[in-house]
Amino acid sequence: MATLCRPAVSVPEYVITMEETLELARSRHAGHPQLGLSLRLIENTGVRTRHLVQPVEETLAHPGFEERNRLYEAEAKARVPLLVRQALEDAGLRAADIDLIIYVSCTGFMMPSLTAWLINSMGFPSTTRQLPIAQLGCAAGGAAINRAHDFCTAYPEANVLIVACEFCSLCYQPTDISVGSLLSNGLFGDGAAAAVVRGTGGAGIHLERNGSHLVPGTEDWIAYDVRATGFHFLLDKRVPGTMEPLAPALCALADGHGWDASDLDFYIVHAGGPRILDDLSKFLGVPPDAFRFSRATLTEYGNVASVVVLDALRRLFDEGGAADRARGLLAGFGPGITAEMTLGRWSRTP
Repeated sequence: MATLCRPAVSVPEYVITMEETLELARSRHAGHPQLGLSLRLIENTGVRTRHLVQPVEETLAHPGFEERNRLYEAEAKARVPLLVRQALEDAGLRAADIDLIIYVSCTGFMMPSLTAWLINSMGFPSTTRQLPIAQLGCAAGGAAINRAHDFCTAYPEANVLIVACEFCSLCYQPTDISVGSLLSNGLFGDGAAAAVVRGTGGAGIHLERNGSHLVPGTEDWIAYDVRATGFHFLLDKRVPGTMEPLAPALCALADGHGWDASDLDFYIVHAGGPRILDDLSKFLGVPPDAFRFSRATLTEYGNVASVVVLDALRRLFDEGGAADRARGLLAGFGPGITAEMTLGRWSRTP
């Protein structure tokens, strides 16, 4: 049975606080007719700190899409290998044991993918399969887990490396002044993660069932407008309410597995914002503390897109994990509006 092992996570060294974010919004958008609303929305995110790949003054500059994408590639190559080594060590594997690398990111572009560079520079076999995923946004962390699960189901002796790398600050667009854009400027942070899914052996979450759900007619609620200046993030005001249609999908997945989504032992979900977690608590009928790992990621790092699910899971590991065979749910939410969902049991022994 495929097992999701402990993720390795890192965030960059430059930090911006909530207070600094609010002051920047006041100084740069003093005449904005909806500044008061934007400030309240940013405050309500509950994000205390975020980490950036550059000092804030360089983040606020826009040297052009070419330079930003060059920086994305350089930072990814500088930061990801250490995480990969740690994830392999935590899974008890070597690079030679990996059969597939899944790389997820929506904040920069490389072709060939970073997967090719990893294979060439870190000793992975030349036969290692590659699966880059670039357009699932925040849902990609959950999608990577699901595709790794599918691969290990098809090839039970195989092992999969997942890498998520998001430098959201490189998508900052100073000319975007809608309320949604201003909110995003105070919500998203930078970070990277890696984790291994073992086809056999390993300690962590034994993956048992996965599924996807897309809410019809919502494909323009979270989107990129790709222009000469790069990726311009579009966020519809209806996005915070998406848990009402997605919670039944989570329940249906659990029902199909003979489980009750309201009565599980742990929950690892994407923390897009506090209302996402509050609504899930309400619609699933679980206490707010059930999402404490996701809330901690949101508070300390902000929304780190596809990295969030892996970081929240890392926090569960760091707390000591769950009881043996405890049942849990993992879910990532993103553009589409899409949910990528997984059910699994905690396994304390390889």
